[in-house]
Amino acid sequence: MNINWYPGHMKKTKESIQKSLKMVDIVFELIDARIPISSQNPVIDLIVGDKPRVIILNKSDLASSNGNKIWQEYFLKKNISSISLEALTGKGIDKLLDISYALTDEKRKAYEKRGVINRPIRAMILGIPNVGKSTLINSLSGRKGAKTGNKPGVTKSNQWIKTKGNLELLDTPGILWPKFEDPEVGLNLAFTGAIKDEILDIETLALKLIEKLANYFPNFLNNRYNIEIEGKSYLNIMEEIAKRRGCILKGGEIDYTKVSNIILDEFRKGVIGKITLEFPNE
Repeated sequence: MNINWYPGHMKKTKESIQKSLKMVDIVFELIDARIPISSQNPVIDLIVGDKPRVIILNKSDLASSNGNKIWQEYFLKKNISSISLEALTGKGIDKLLDISYALTDEKRKAYEKRGVINRPIRAMILGIPNVGKSTLINSLSGRKGAKTGNKPGVTKSNQWIKTKGNLELLDTPGILWPKFEDPEVGLNLAFTGAIKDEILDIETLALKLIEKLANYFPNFLNNRYNIEIEGKSYLNIMEEIAKRRGCILKGGEIDYTKVSNIILDEFRKGVIGKITLEFPNE
């Protein structure tokens, strides 16, 4: 299953980010804690350069606690500031502010020497689509100033937003890269909803997710759907889930589209379990 999705506005976004970077003091790079490798856009490294940056492992409540710990230790060894965050609940935001103040301390002191007191920290939020940028902004600002949605591509243009903690944020649209060299990257992004379902073969995608879960997290499938997967094909597992969930058409045929949507939705919401799909040694 070959997945590539690079809408034209993402090229414009990249160019806009490059122009806006000189206006900010620090970059918040959001990645998905479930897929830290696949959700870290390699283009961002080239764009950001040596600008102070914090890696934010968002949706950490959907990933395994052990996975979150391993990834934070990995970034620490690489001398990269990182935090685990639950943007929906706001857990981790205080730590994000503390790190931001520390990383911009020298610059703020330089402004104070020139008589500029209490200048806000200006941060740019970067990340792939549907990684939680707008949700983080809403948590920081304490209002519904940024439109959110469980679909990629909600933010269409750059926008400045004032938040608590003397912080100003520059929100940017999600940016993907033109080609996924590793097919697993495309699949992981599709599993977590970073790529629009409308352009995907949902049934094949759900079958691929079942394959991944059956091989690495069989207990989660067993427990969630009350089925025994040992010795069964991935298609058989899907059909068993369909029967359990009443995804049956007239004549007893399996409704593959309906069961596929259920499986993908429950994975994305963490209902199947708290799952980290990627680790540093991969």
